[in-house]
Amino acid sequence: MTPIIEFKNISKSFGRHKVLDHLNIKIPRGRITFILGKSGEGKSVTIKHIMGLLKPDSGRIIVDGQDITDFDVEELREYRKNFGMLFQNAALFDSMTVGENVLFPLAEHKRQKMSVMLDRVEEVLTQVGLPNMQHKFPPELSTGQRKRVGLARALVTRPRVILYDEPTTGMDPLVSEMIDSLIVQLSKEEKDLTSIVISHDLKAALATGENLAFLYKGQLALDGPPEAFKTSTDPVVRQFFAGKVEGPMEFF
Repeated sequence: MTPIIEFKNISKSFGRHKVLDHLNIKIPRGRITFILGKSGEGKSVTIKHIMGLLKPDSGRIIVDGQDITDFDVEELREYRKNFGMLFQNAALFDSMTVGENVLFPLAEHKRQKMSVMLDRVEEVLTQVGLPNMQHKFPPELSTGQRKRVGLARALVTRPRVILYDEPTTGMDPLVSEMIDSLIVQLSKEEKDLTSIVISHDLKAALATGENLAFLYKGQLALDGPPEAFKTSTDPVVRQFFAGKVEGPMEFF
């Protein structure tokens, strides 16, 4: 299957610090991919390259068969309409109602009748288990509810790709499990939807991910299904899997 996103020898440095070092990675279409690695290994930098928020120092980025590496500002604005994003803290506007928060990207990008857009807002809120919540404000919601509103907002424009930035960080186990279950549910309901999860939650990755990409020293140390991770004999992968300080993996 042709990947929906492919990095070809992508390198990126900030000053003297090289974050990505000739990174080659393929994101399969219509599946849940977890990008794993300890802090500072380039997970967030990888996401920013996918979104076109950063330009690589070298290499090419191919998305859905199109080279986006040299897109200008207008081309990137159009390109980003294909993406939804669930931020780590949900990033809701507290002064807006739930409905207004979810409507925001739809009203910004789509030219539709308000009645049609409001129907879509209710549709996605129901999809994430929050029907009839449009008139509440974010401060009235629980942490899990805020997260689901953020997910509804990411879904409302019918994106081809959803990016999850550490979706369960700081969540209690019940909320974390609920978010993981929603990721799986949405992937099943939206057959063409590609989900990319930035995480260091190995348990969630093994239980939820269909494809895992493990970054180390700016390169791809392992890529494949959860079983490949479980059976890997690579000492760095084994150390990360075991959650141990002792081993070849460097901490800095």
